[in-house]
Amino acid sequence: MTPRVESRTLAEQAFHVIEHAILSGELKPGTELAEVDLSEKYGVSRGPIREALRQLSAVGLVQLTPRRPAVVRVFSKKEFLDGYQLRESLEALAVRLAVPQLEAADIDFLSKCTDEMDKATKSDDVAKYFELNNSFHRRFIDKCGNTQLSDFYNQVTKPMERYRRWTLQLRGDLRSSLVEHTRVVDAVRAGDAELAAKLMSDHIHVPLTRLDEWIDK
Repeated sequence: MTPRVESRTLAEQAFHVIEHAILSGELKPGTELAEVDLSEKYGVSRGPIREALRQLSAVGLVQLTPRRPAVVRVFSKKEFLDGYQLRESLEALAVRLAVPQLEAADIDFLSKCTDEMDKATKSDDVAKYFELNNSFHRRFIDKCGNTQLSDFYNQVTKPMERYRRWTLQLRGDLRSSLVEHTRVVDAVRAGDAELAAKLMSDHIHVPLTRLDEWIDK
């Protein structure tokens, strides 16, 4: 059943509903997003839909062209590679800044994430694994103490979320990814910010090197 947008802050509600449809794959890359169709589908007027599409364009999920319907943004391999290069640098810096500020509760959270990721790996629950994976990486971004880094990270990574299964294929499998996360936690627990940052960089760099070989010259 298609979700209806609630009456409060309609543009914000429309943004989240359409964002979910894009990130979940319900709305495929290249799909036209006609305001009239979306208005009827989600039960709101065209004004909030138009504002939601502008917001989605700002975070890189939608492409707007004058006098034409908006479309779900299509990522080229080069754009995807560029995003991964930025993500690698940003997360390594975030880890380096965050580790000295992490409290025992933060380390326990990261450790619990890897424990739950282990369970998800054993049950081959890819969706749960990626939910935990996002929480793991997000903790460093939230704790790095650099608001501009956090804002830029969100801008870079949000459009890439819909390709999570693709990145898993590039990385190898859940087990190898879990091992890499566990090594990061060990370095964090030891208080070694530089090692933790390097391990995080290496973890993200795996799909980057493979994807580089696939880019059309």
